Amino acid sequence: MKIFVARLAGTPVFDPAGDQIGRIRDVVVGPHDGNPPSVHGMVVEIQPRRRVFLPITRVRGIEAGSVIFTGRLNMRRFEQRDTETLVIGQMLDLTVRLDGEPVTVYDVAMEETRPSFWQITKVAVYRGRRRRETRIVDWGEVTGFGVLQKDQGAAGLIAAFESMRAADLASALHDLPDKRRIEIARALDDDRLADILEELPPTDQTAILRALEVERAADVLEAMDPDDAADLLHDLPDEQATQLLALMEPQEAAPVRRLLTYADDTAGGMMTSEPVILPPTATVAEALAHMRQKDLTPAVAAQVYVTRPPTETPTGAYLGVAHFQRLLREPPSTLLGSVIDPSIDPIRPELTVHEVASYLANYNLLAAPVVNELGRLVGAVTVDDVLDHMLPEDWRERAHRDD
Repeated sequence: MKIFVARLAGTPVFDPAGDQIGRIRDVVVGPHDGNPPSVHGMVVEIQPRRRVFLPITRVRGIEAGSVIFTGRLNMRRFEQRDTETLVIGQMLDLTVRLDGEPVTVYDVAMEETRPSFWQITKVAVYRGRRRRETRIVDWGEVTGFGVLQKDQGAAGLIAAFESMRAADLASALHDLPDKRRIEIARALDDDRLADILEELPPTDQTAILRALEVERAADVLEAMDPDDAADLLHDLPDEQATQLLALMEPQEAAPVRRLLTYADDTAGGMMTSEPVILPPTATVAEALAHMRQKDLTPAVAAQVYVTRPPTETPTGAYLGVAHFQRLLREPPSTLLGSVIDPSIDPIRPELTVHEVASYLANYNLLAAPVVNELGRLVGAVTVDDVLDHMLPEDWRERAHRDD
């Protein structure tokens, strides 16, 4: 039975008891020296940002929609050896040669050639820039897998990981060689790349941004949440940050510039400048419609901030906050001005991260309004923001290493 590897991405993995323990993220093969490479095993993501190795000898069955293994799974983090290759991460999109002509790899198939021994036996390729002429050929019919390529492309890998959440794809990118990571980043559209950058460690963020054309880097910053864009610019040299800000659209750069005026470890430096803001004359139905936007995090969508016009930060006079649970209990036609929680006082931009954490804990809040000296709402600090700043600076990198 032939199994095409790209189709395995995201497949659930079950232990002998029938419990799901993770999902397939890649397949690991040995050296490809002219003979069909042997499959060493699979990379399984068992929890966010933690990947382990499942030897192919422990795979009992690969069925529609599931992989079942026997024995115990080693919980040590997967580390790729120099002689190994990740099929999805490194083989897809390679330019190889078939009958002397260049073709592009969009999948490979593995096959159990003898009990518990799997090999890559087939290669799916296409000619030209699109998959108009596709072929599935034997491994031995193509050459060029061992050649280091300057521009490999990323369409196949992106297609394999299309359904992955931004955090999962960020984890996959972090584990790839630097060259491959940059290739994939360049191939992603601005919005998808912006979402992924927000989940990467600062070192990966800055490396990717520096590798992009400067106009493209500015476009990606525009697609990021202003607070995340400001954090990234903080990590760049002043000259480069200034250049990127100048290339951003003025209306997109304005909130980022405001955030950069605050110290990084204060409420102003942590806050998002785009919470859900509505006037007191808006209805509960309108508020719930705004809170249902899929791009809002749960913490941001947990409340709506009520202000006088204008409702873009810095707003008109801040009036109060209306909580999601309260809104659910009210008739849809109720005006927001009548459901404001009078017990929640706003905080000032200069509060330190520890003071903000204490405030959120004391009032059991997911977010807090940030108001300036003029009584205008300038943003909101969420519990996610606080955690990002209270954890060690390298917490994202630590998540990729063994405890």
